[in-house]
Formats: sequence, C-alpha cells, structure tokens
Amino acid sequence: MIALSLREVAAAVDGRLHRADPGLTVTAPATLDSRDVARGGLFVAVAGAHVDGHDYAAAAVAAGAVAVLAEREVDAPAVVVADTTLALGRLAAVVRERLTGCTVIGLTGSQGKTSTKDLLAHLLAAAGEVVAPRGSYNNELGVPLTVLTADEQTSFLVSEMGTRGLGQIRYLTTIAQPVVGLVLNVGVAHVGELGSQAGIAKAKAELVESLPATGLAVLNADDPLVAAMAERTAARVVTFGRSDRADVRLLAPELDADGCPAFTLVTAAGSAPVALRLTGAHQAVNATAAAAVATELGVPLADVAARLATARAASPWRMERHERSDGVVVINDAYNANPDSMRAALETLVVVGRGRGARSVAVLGEMLELGDTGPGEHDALGRLVAGLGIDRLVVVGEGARPVHVAASGTSGWSGASETVPDVETAVAYLGDHLRPGDVVLVKASRATGLERLASALLAVDDGLPAVDARTPGGDGPPR
Repeated sequence: MIALSLREVAAAVDGRLHRADPGLTVTAPATLDSRDVARGGLFVAVAGAHVDGHDYAAAAVAAGAVAVLAEREVDAPAVVVADTTLALGRLAAVVRERLTGCTVIGLTGSQGKTSTKDLLAHLLAAAGEVVAPRGSYNNELGVPLTVLTADEQTSFLVSEMGTRGLGQIRYLTTIAQPVVGLVLNVGVAHVGELGSQAGIAKAKAELVESLPATGLAVLNADDPLVAAMAERTAARVVTFGRSDRADVRLLAPELDADGCPAFTLVTAAGSAPVALRLTGAHQAVNATAAAAVATELGVPLADVAARLATARAASPWRMERHERSDGVVVINDAYNANPDSMRAALETLVVVGRGRGARSVAVLGEMLELGDTGPGEHDALGRLVAGLGIDRLVVVGEGARPVHVAASGTSGWSGASETVPDVETAVAYLGDHLRPGDVVLVKASRATGLERLASALLAVDDGLPAVDARTPGGDGPPR
C-alpha cells in the first residue's frame, strides 16, 4: 500500500481521530479480518450479520494494525466515520489517484471472472508487478481492499467486478478507475435480482461506459449482448472469441483425456498454439480473453502462449482436479453455479470420464439467484445430465430436487439418480457407492457448501480422517 499518515487517512474519508497519533503511518494493506492483520496495516471494522468487527478492534491493533477504521469509538486507535464500507471505498479512490504508473484493468461477466482474472494476472506478470484480488474480491469491500494493496511499484492492477444490481459496477469503477474494461459474457446468474438478461447486460455495461476515451474495451464477439456494448463506450474496442469477426480468435479447440483444452490463438501479430493445464473447455475462452488484454498491453504473443501453458488454478474450488490413490478423480467446482457454468462442467465431466474409460458421477446442488426461472433451469439441468449420458447423479438438498426428478424421468437414460438431504448424507452415500477410478464432479452455488463434500472425498485418501461435513468450510465471515 502507498503509505498514508492517519491524518491523511482521516482527511480522505472525512473521519475523526480517536486515541490516535495523526503522524502514525499506515504502510501495509487494509483487512477486514483481525486474524489477517499485516504489521503497519489498517483494520476495517464492519458490522456483519453474525460478526461485528468492532469487537476485534483491540486484538487487531495488538496484532500490528496501526489503527482501526470504525463506525464508533473503540478500545484502540481509530479513524471514526459514519460508514466504514463507504469510507473504505473513498480511501481506495484516493490511493488509486496516486498510482500514476499503474494500468488498471476491470473485468466482469456472469461466469469465468475469477479464472480469467487469475490467467490475466499470470500473463501480465511477464511485463511488470501485478496486483490482483484474492479469490473473488469483487464487491464494495473486495475492490477497495485490492486497490489498497497496490503501491508505487505496481505496474498492473486487475480488479474483478461483480454485481447484483444496477449502479454497483458503476460505483466500483469510481474506486478502481479502470482504463481497460473486459466483459466476458452475459448469462442468467443474478437474473433474480436484475430481472432479465437485458437487465444483466445493462449492469455489466456500466464497466465499459465508465472507461475514458483513451481507454480500451475488450468484448466477447460471440455473445451478442456483450458485443453490443461497443456502442456504449467511448474507448477503443477489441473483441475476442471464436467468431471470424473477433480481433483475437480461438481456433480449433480440443480437450485431452484429462479435460484440458488446446487451441490456436490468432492475433494481428500472428498465431500460436496453446495447451492449457486447466480443466474445462470454457478455460480456452477465458484464456483467449486474458490473451486479448495482455497482447494489447504489450505482452508478446509468444510470451502469452508460453505463460498460458504454465498457468495453474490459482483460486480454490473452481474446476480443481484431484486424484485419489484409488484412482477416483474429484473435480471440485463448488465455488458457484449457474446454468451456463453447470453445462460447461458437466460436459467436461463426460470428456474426462470417457477419456479414462471410467464412470462419470455428478454431485449437484441448487443453483441460486435465478428468480422465477429457477424451477425451469433445474429441470433443464436434470435433462442435460441424462442427455449427456452421465452414469450416476447425486442431488443434494431439497432445492435441487427438480434436477433428480427431471433426470429420472428422461426416457432412455441408463444412469442412476439419488437425492439426499444434506452434505453429510451425501458423503456417506458416496462412500458406499463410489468405485475406484470413478470421475466425480462436485458443483453447486456457494451457499450450499458442497466444497465440504469435495474435501471429505479427498480426506479419506491414504487413511486420513474424513472431514466433518457438518463444519462449514472457507474462510468464514470477515471479522
């Protein structure tokens, strides 16, 4: 982080100092978690639904924080403001203004944001220091926390931007102030909040609308709703995709027996073969999007192709591929789910299963935030499972039951389906029914907690104790 005195912090956020020396300097990034304090950093106290960060203020300072950004006086040096979330954004915007030698890239899309962000950060590292968010830090807290990680040595800052409503991405752009905007796709994730795909497209377009005329918009030529955003930006437009009209093209994609894609990447500078180590056909599209940005920012095509070949999954629970000692392959894609990402994951499951001559097992939970389209999308998902010829389906939770009903009722499907009430029951069921060599996909929306099931399947390997499926995984609520 760019060093700021507490006096400067208070001025930036219109706050007042409490028990704090105005000359003390914040030299390390901000955090919402008292367990993750960097010495010299700033602890941001947020009152959540279950945990109030103000209760951990003293512990954060004892752990090395210079002060606390708080909404009330606490038992520690603090900058007191009316709203810590808004103040965090204001502070990050001030720091962003000082990043004069840094190119900021914002990216959004209904799916693939985090994987593409990781690929782009990997590519840009060939040209300078890169700051990118941890995991999916893509909201009004995550974006400013990422910006505050950057300093004078940062050449590129990649900011992932999510939305559940109109105006949210526009607000995030006032903080990160991107000069490059990448839009991956417009699906049906969050249609419950935004009403329609047109509403989702309108929200996503806020990113390219915010770009300066000297900026760059990178758009998916294969998605009509994204391609149309070229009319909504003053920035120069570059497109990517399979289309003949795309400026950066993905040609002849193929999956190997492990589900890893290979393809030819074509740009104005020439073409290059690319072989990824990431699992899933959709990763070829993500890689092409990242390549379009990187080549426009000066990374040579040969370097892009070489670095794509070395990219590994950098964020958890996104098509993570693990193999147990008994040959069971677990594909953990439990971070999130929507109809498009479900289809991509299931198609990959089939390819990997057939490539290994093994049974394919899909363990699926509910897809959330689909609004009135939810029942129909779950029904379609069940019919897709049957249509792909997946050997065994395990449906977890009552909300996903329509997947089981639709698959079981599909004429001609020779597979088997079972519905179970919760993760713990699913773990027990799979323990009784998995065979050595099976390929298992675990996927659902994040709130269902199916990453715990994937962890349990892997924990039994080599005699390790099984994970307690009743214990939530992940980082837990910020504190």
